[in-house]
Amino acid sequence: MSDFERLSDLVALARRVAADEIMPRFQQVASSRKQDGSLFTEADMASQAALQRELPKIINCPVLGEEMSVAEQKALWENHADGLWIVDPIDGTTNFVHGLPHFSVSIALFRQGRPVLGVVYVPALDECFSAAAGYGAWMNERSLPLRTEIPKSLCEAVAAVEPKYLGGRLPARVVSVAPFSSLRNYGSSTIDWCWLAAGRTDLMLHGSQKLWDYAAGVLILLESGGQIASIHHDNYWQDHIWQRSVVAARCPSLFKPWLEWVKNNR
Repeated sequence: MSDFERLSDLVALARRVAADEIMPRFQQVASSRKQDGSLFTEADMASQAALQRELPKIINCPVLGEEMSVAEQKALWENHADGLWIVDPIDGTTNFVHGLPHFSVSIALFRQGRPVLGVVYVPALDECFSAAAGYGAWMNERSLPLRTEIPKSLCEAVAAVEPKYLGGRLPARVVSVAPFSSLRNYGSSTIDWCWLAAGRTDLMLHGSQKLWDYAAGVLILLESGGQIASIHHDNYWQDHIWQRSVVAARCPSLFKPWLEWVKNNR
């Protein structure tokens, strides 16, 4: 079977892992902090274990997960270019711990350094976003984008921005003289990608995303017609694999002026 023919299996697995391992623990599980200060829970570990067990049954490739050591992650990336699952068992763990509904399970299949399959499931909202390279993107079987009306200019746009990781002048400029209408921050990179693809937001800016933060979402956005760059590279894929910045828009008419504004204000 082709990668595309396995997409429905991937969607079913994301839903099943969320139902079995994540939602029964929502608002009922204690959290700890990793060495980098970020939160993790028993639900993160249980979700990742389930994905590591089940994903190779769908397509027989190893699994790189957020809840692994850096050495393990880098070894997997360097040695499995022909096929590698990239998973974030719970993206938005801080939201999950605090009872906020903006968290997801994210799964992507990479070949030769690019995503070919991607699924992001938001269980609290029962929204499953999926994409296959060259075939399109969907939310619960509806083609993306869901909202097709395009703002006439940047000044009417809604932007998802994470100012915490922006360097230089951008953190101050994006909140003081930004060219867009309104700013949003949901605390989940994977959801930011998907909601941009759906047309719920129009622009995105993030200074540093991990591989599992963008692995599925970038494919979902591109397959919905969005455009991407990084803060320092017009070619998004030239940025750092493990700390990749993103400047994105859901359509070409917004992307060019948005990228130009970011370059002029970084």
